Amino acid sequence: MAYIRFKKVKSEQYLYLVKSIWDSKKKTSKQEIIKYLGKASLVVKEDIPVEFRNDAKILSVLASYNPQDIQKREDATKKSRQQLFKKLTDGNIEECIKIYREYVQIFNISDFFDKILRPVMSKIGSDWQTGKLAIATEHVASNVAQTLVKIIMEQVSGSGNKKKILLCVPVGEEHHIGCDVLETYLTIKGFKVFNMGTSIPGDAILEFIDMKKPDIVLISITINDNIAAGQRLAKKIREQSKIPILVGGYALQTGDVPKFEGHIIKDIRLDEIPKILRNSVLVT
Repeated sequence: MAYIRFKKVKSEQYLYLVKSIWDSKKKTSKQEIIKYLGKASLVVKEDIPVEFRNDAKILSVLASYNPQDIQKREDATKKSRQQLFKKLTDGNIEECIKIYREYVQIFNISDFFDKILRPVMSKIGSDWQTGKLAIATEHVASNVAQTLVKIIMEQVSGSGNKKKILLCVPVGEEHHIGCDVLETYLTIKGFKVFNMGTSIPGDAILEFIDMKKPDIVLISITINDNIAAGQRLAKKIREQSKIPILVGGYALQTGDVPKFEGHIIKDIRLDEIPKILRNSVLVT
């Protein structure tokens, strides 16, 4: 059984989705965290994992934390997604920037990436795959999205006093917006980021790792056809080094999870990634 638990830190409440599991050795039940949801005043229905999203008890507890604000935030988020989808597919970078600036005045940058840009880009990708969008429109939208992320990147800075992170893609992967988004967000959080988001041979990536010695490697895979290449890249890195490897991207968010020489990131929010990076010893 899953339910919401809260923890109060100073004057703020933070929510966790937890479940009870039976400890056969101690003959008692204990709580296991399914997902950290965030500050109670900012949590919305979409923050709940899909399999628990329509649980009446969970939604009732969630609604108890200022239900009017929750509905307003959900309405604003839905409207922003619809607007961004239209402006990206129209190729209108000025309006995309405007949507971003208006949204972060109310919410924050990680919410924009998690709740607006990521689902919009997923819809653009799926609409292209099903023939609802022409390939030219998909390319225009992707290019405008990458420009938007670069503009956001220019407006933020981090202290750069944390771990060194290498972002890369396997050979054949032409989509690097995931790497660009991560570069922006992790830089804000103070990580030193090497964004190798363009498709280059695996040997060149190994040489870079040997030269720069990053603390963690993140491999981003967007297209399903590139999963095998990603597996080969992770295996090459593992054969050369014991460096922790994280693998994520749109291609790994649905369907069966393939085996990798590393830890797969799936169904998590952007603001959870720094916590994983800080505990990378657990995923070597």
